[in-house]
Amino acid sequence: MASEAVRVQNLEKRFGRFVAVDRISFQVARGEIYGLLGPNGAGKSTTIRMLCGIISPSGGSGHVAGLDIITEAEAIKQTIGYMSQKFSLYQDLTPLENIRFYLGIYNVPVSLWHERMDWVLQITRLHAAKNRLTRDLPPGWRQRLALSCALLHRPGILFLDEPTSGVDPITRRHFWDFIRELTDQQVTVFVTTHYMDEAQHCNRVVIINEGRIVASGSPAAIVGELFPERPSADLNDAFVKLVGRRTP
Repeated sequence: MASEAVRVQNLEKRFGRFVAVDRISFQVARGEIYGLLGPNGAGKSTTIRMLCGIISPSGGSGHVAGLDIITEAEAIKQTIGYMSQKFSLYQDLTPLENIRFYLGIYNVPVSLWHERMDWVLQITRLHAAKNRLTRDLPPGWRQRLALSCALLHRPGILFLDEPTSGVDPITRRHFWDFIRELTDQQVTVFVTTHYMDEAQHCNRVVIINEGRIVASGSPAAIVGELFPERPSADLNDAFVKLVGRRTP
């Protein structure tokens, strides 16, 4: 498993009689941008929360950074970076105060705090806003702050749950430029999104609907398999066709 960042086998999550994730299996290579695509309610966030050790699966198995998602969930939380779909930082603190707080949460040695604060403020271009209240920042800046806090302990795997939801196209573009820079440093990025143009940045994607995998592979391969006679087809066409198969 040395070359794998994530491996899941027959992963399942049930809430009573409702099956949110239905026995899915996939592997993510180290240093890869891997996309999890699907409509709202497909099971994307539930899957990512299981992989991050936030909730326990109902069945199947999974490993993240070589750690078992069932028996080593707390160790996974200290190993990965996680940016949730909902903004979860403290709005009544400044970006600098939020960063200091998460340095403590991630047990980063105090001797490294100054270097880490400068590093994340530089890479996310938040130096000029570091002393403003977080609630006063534009949405795109708050997203950059959330990302910076997820990177403070230099994780090898970064989980992003719809990270650009609600931000403008220019901010989304800059966000993905930064994601590619991270993968150049061999950081694995696992991202959920419903933006098909963003999914094109992924090395491979898996599309799920109603908790089940309906396609997996590179974006180009998925499109080519579904539309061999339509050179103009794109991933959005493939998504609509695949999801439509299982939608009443």
